[in-house]
Amino acid sequence: MTRPFEGVRVLDLTHVLAGPFAAYQLAVLGADVIKVEPVNAPDATRGRGLDDQRNAAGLGLTYETQGGNKRAIALDLEKAKGAEVLRRLIADSDVFLENYRVQALAALGFGYDAVQQLKPDIIYCSLTGFGQRGPRASVNAYDNVIQAASGIMARSGDQKTAASYVDYSAGMNAAFAIAAALFRRGRDGKGTHIDCAMLDCALMLAGPEVTGHLSEAAGPEKPAEAGIGCYDTADGKLMLGAFNFRQNKRLWDLLDEPALAALETWPDLWGAATVMRQVLARKLLSRSAQDWMNIFHEAGIPAERVRGLDEALADPQLAHRRLLQRPPGDSGRETTVPVAAFDFLEDGPRLDSPAPAFGEHTDEILKGIGYSSAEIDAFRSEGAVA
Repeated sequence: MTRPFEGVRVLDLTHVLAGPFAAYQLAVLGADVIKVEPVNAPDATRGRGLDDQRNAAGLGLTYETQGGNKRAIALDLEKAKGAEVLRRLIADSDVFLENYRVQALAALGFGYDAVQQLKPDIIYCSLTGFGQRGPRASVNAYDNVIQAASGIMARSGDQKTAASYVDYSAGMNAAFAIAAALFRRGRDGKGTHIDCAMLDCALMLAGPEVTGHLSEAAGPEKPAEAGIGCYDTADGKLMLGAFNFRQNKRLWDLLDEPALAALETWPDLWGAATVMRQVLARKLLSRSAQDWMNIFHEAGIPAERVRGLDEALADPQLAHRRLLQRPPGDSGRETTVPVAAFDFLEDGPRLDSPAPAFGEHTDEILKGIGYSSAEIDAFRSEGAVA
């Protein structure tokens, strides 16, 4: 069997995290992804990460995280020959993915209408902070400001999460939308313009809170159930996840609290939340977080110690998953990265090659679309490619 997107060519005109991650998810499933960067403006993440030597080489670990399985070309779209190359690439591609400011590519002659003229069935995906229309369409955004703008940060004590969850959820949504559009194109032969906004993606992640806030019949906000919370133990913190009534009963039976174990409605649980939290805060101090975790797991109650990333990555469970992969080879550029949060029985997501150097495949790609070595040298001498 072949991987799902083998034979699909994606032009990846994206930078930073969300757009490159969307293209990466297609690449690990077999798509031929060509990363197109401006000659004088490499992807900023090439210089970011914990390895200064790699940063200086334009292969920062942040870039590497969503750069594998791609080929790289550098073009100056303001030069006639650079634009000519991109037009030729478009004619032989299936997906055009971009996350530039609204109308930025249109000003260079590569908005959706112009690209569709070159390839009528193209899947053109625009990934921006606030979408293609509306009063904030032209406002630039990154993960942190969308966390603030979405209202989620305010609900989290005005703290930004340490992970760029908006970027990666936006990338996943864009990849899913592209997959859906390709599936539909296989039936009716038609392309489309996908408008993916990071703000929308953030609010999707807060779906129940959004629905509750908008509901005309909603009452005042309910207190969080005590069984879903983080508590101090004798040697660390424990996150409890006793969500349903069966788990709640088992929790309070274990803690020898029959009155609390008998509660069987949501209003009862919400009404007793304060008392429950007080009891849990007192009783969980009597044992270590690991002891409580073992006890609760034995009873079928979700619970986990709060642990650092180093410990999470050392979890033996990951040896049974294919999340973390290292591309084959010995060039010295290979590193272990997350690949995809799912797997198939066979021919699933796979990391075949590390993230490419800036313009690493320019000559290969240009020759593949019919340019001669002499033409490529001329393009390079005038700065149209790098």
